[in-house]
Amino acid sequence: MIAFGTFVAEEEAWRRYTEPGIGRAAEPDSAILAYASVTSLPRSLNIILDAAARHDDLEALVLMHPHTELTDPGLCARVRETLADPDVAVAGAAGARGGKGIAWWEGEVSAAPGTLHYEGYGGGGEFPGFGWAGPSAPLGEVDVVDGSLMVLSPWAVRTVRFDEALRVGYGFDTDFCRQVRAAGRKVVTADLRAIFHHSLELVEDLDLWIEGHQQVGRKWEDAALDEDGWRVRARRAEAEREAARAVAHGRRLAADARIDALERRLRETTATTSWRITEPLRRANAVRRRRNGS
Repeated sequence: MIAFGTFVAEEEAWRRYTEPGIGRAAEPDSAILAYASVTSLPRSLNIILDAAARHDDLEALVLMHPHTELTDPGLCARVRETLADPDVAVAGAAGARGGKGIAWWEGEVSAAPGTLHYEGYGGGGEFPGFGWAGPSAPLGEVDVVDGSLMVLSPWAVRTVRFDEALRVGYGFDTDFCRQVRAAGRKVVTADLRAIFHHSLELVEDLDLWIEGHQQVGRKWEDAALDEDGWRVRARRAEAEREAARAVAHGRRLAADARIDALERRLRETTATTSWRITEPLRRANAVRRRRNGS
């Protein structure tokens, strides 16, 4: 049995995105584990893992952010194929090898086909799901996957937990994957297709993101160091640099969205009857202006 889990922070997001997506991908015997979000993101996720672990027939847990909408009716078959390797404990729609801290997108990125859907900018629009990260590597083994969509094996569900000390909401996925790899299991990207409904800002709270980057760094690399030591200061500088890069990615997406909105408006205008009727007049006026200017 493949279970589907999510935390419900907004009823509208559940109704518009998560519930329809689960309806598309789930099998008749799938367990749907949807719980109200609680004190922190890691705690909310661990409640779902605890519930999934109680199912003796669990084959996998598909863990989703509330704004992730599954699109593949054949998802369960893909999940079973991915977890056929008993060493694979976590699979994701996107991830990377060699990223720095929680900024996984600065590594060698691989990603499944998907869609990023955003609101605003003249009615909203769509981009390739993780196109902003420049995926260039084939799907396969990675260091970390993005937490928007994660598939966990029964071993991962029953053995590993999200670190509830990481309370700021950033870095939970990086930390979980590092725990899995430290235990000798694999993390992979796989053909898990979805629409990701979110803003074009990859980092919505810069200060919290920087703190999350530092927390994960302290846990895995600086735990034995003095809190006031030089490496702690270097860790913050690294966090600020990676945050600046994430902001730059978001600004590029926003610029592309504005261009798309203008092009869409132009297409709508030139498709009207009045535009087509007056086209001969515009051409004649253009010819006249060129003659007058010669």
